[in-house]
Amino acid sequence: MQQTLQPLLFVALLATACSPAFCQPFAYVPNEKDGTVTVIDTSTDTVVNRLPAKGRLGKKIQAAAIHPSNQKLYVVVRDKNAVAVIDVVHGKQTALIKVGDEPEGIDISPDGKLLAACLEEENAVSLVDLQSHQLKHTIATQGRNPEHCIFSPDQQWLLASNEESNDVDVINLNTLKSEHVIAATKHPRGIGFSPDGKWAYVANEAASLLEIVSTADWKVHANIKVGLRSNGVKVNGDGSRIYVSNGGDHNISVIDTASRQVVATIAVGQRPWNMALTPDGKKLYVANGRSNSVSVIDTQTNLRLKDIAVGNLPWGVVIH
Repeated sequence: MQQTLQPLLFVALLATACSPAFCQPFAYVPNEKDGTVTVIDTSTDTVVNRLPAKGRLGKKIQAAAIHPSNQKLYVVVRDKNAVAVIDVVHGKQTALIKVGDEPEGIDISPDGKLLAACLEEENAVSLVDLQSHQLKHTIATQGRNPEHCIFSPDQQWLLASNEESNDVDVINLNTLKSEHVIAATKHPRGIGFSPDGKWAYVANEAASLLEIVSTADWKVHANIKVGLRSNGVKVNGDGSRIYVSNGGDHNISVIDTASRQVVATIAVGQRPWNMALTPDGKKLYVANGRSNSVSVIDTQTNLRLKDIAVGNLPWGVVIH
């Protein structure tokens, strides 16, 4: 059983660990089947809380995103076709935003003003204004069953991977239209951008490879063979490393972007998926869906430091 701090003690911990008033860095792990979020203190790699403090967010939760500058965590509640807004300091849900039919992946824009949600059954992406929590736009995708959404670093584009049509929509956020479709190899899932926005990296689960897409022409320029059933992608802060989770091989591929070669393979738990890095880039946290755990990796040595027990079927990790 997870040991968690009492709510008042956790609030006190945040007050002492945060500057000026916002926690850094805590890891938030949405547990799909529990409908809860496990909170990990990354300074000690221990579980310190559970969100919400009582009950659950829904019957099935999936992606999560943390706002870059406030105390709000956003979590997909799939069975409610909504995104829950959680005050992480007090452990309370403060809002529920209806976004559309069957949301799965979400992302927050770099300026913190918009939230994008991929709507699998609508073949669309919705955009939510995070100041008002109002749904502002629903944009049709050209592909089918969009799953993962990600904003480009310059916030001009939104990419959505379409698992059924094996392609990636490129949405222009100025025109609010899908202007390009990138043909993927087979079953694209996680996406990451290089920090300069010149490259997008797309994991293809059924092909077990990572595709490298130029944002100059939105075409695949290269691919890298990784592990079985590759799904999650995380790029480090300086763009020198790409981490790809391989759900079938239970490991992480570490790619050097200069050579475009796999330079390390790190064993983790069963069915690793979405990942997060600490702000200093020194540790990688990997959600192991079928092991009900999060693996902690030292990114300087590429060694697994610890496995942390979380809830049932962790979907991913976000850190801020």
